[in-house]
Amino acid sequence: MPTDKLRLPSYGGQALIEGVLMRGAKFVAGAFRLPNGEIEIETEELSKIYQSKMTKIPFLRGLVILWDSLGLGTRFLTLSANKQGEEDEKLEGSQLALTLIISLAMAIGLFFVGPALVGQGLEALLKFPVGWGNIIEGVVRLIVVVGYIWGIGKMPDIHRVFAYHGAEHKTINAFEAGEVLTPENVAKYSLEHPRCGTSFLLTLVVLSVLVFSAIGKLPILWTVISRILLLPPLAMLGYEYIRWTANHLDSAFVRWLIKPNMALQRLTTNEPSLDILEVAIAAFNAMYALEHPGIIPLHPAETAVAEHAAST
Repeated sequence: MPTDKLRLPSYGGQALIEGVLMRGAKFVAGAFRLPNGEIEIETEELSKIYQSKMTKIPFLRGLVILWDSLGLGTRFLTLSANKQGEEDEKLEGSQLALTLIISLAMAIGLFFVGPALVGQGLEALLKFPVGWGNIIEGVVRLIVVVGYIWGIGKMPDIHRVFAYHGAEHKTINAFEAGEVLTPENVAKYSLEHPRCGTSFLLTLVVLSVLVFSAIGKLPILWTVISRILLLPPLAMLGYEYIRWTANHLDSAFVRWLIKPNMALQRLTTNEPSLDILEVAIAAFNAMYALEHPGIIPLHPAETAVAEHAAST
């Protein structure tokens, strides 16, 4: 595998239920540990939007890529859940669509609309000076985000998903360091990665505090509407910030700047076992083999990759 960091593509991934998703420039691969202990791999070609001119336009590219990634990640997450359950427990069709809509609405309500209402309500109730409601809103939002992540991390199933998240980070860190990808080698690498979605989430919260405070006080209805309408622009700003920091890690100032982001990842990653690392490496090797035909994977999980390639 290449070791020249200036030429390395920005690979990314996502933890799944008993699995890991790895995304390259043109292909994506998911590896799943089935109930029988075997590793199964699913691959697909990425949407052409990733090679379009829109991904070269600052700010717009963030919205386009994040929206497509949301759909891609949701599909593979659902796929991973279905592989673990019985046939009659599978989530698909209209039931899946309804679940996603409800989940998205609840997330917006919990993390954006709810804190706004609390902030404005406390400002009026406690007769704080105008503008303090926005600051309270930001503090409440940060507490809700961190508390939510910490709380769900205590659930056994999510704790294991966070171990797969750690395996995803370790695998990419090992690759970017030029390491041969074996579970024992990958285990030595860091659980944190500067391009993590957790970092993006914290960045989004901080940006929301700055932007909403600058807007000032609005009638309660417009406060709620503004939090929803400004979410896409904030996401675009957050994407550009994460992209910029990830490309300037040689700067001591940037490394200091992203310390809160990296610290928050300690809540969303757990140390993976070797068998979990094996799944992450299998996903990476499957993706890498499609991106670079003819290059032999460097891990025993190449058996699962070869079996998948032979069946497609």
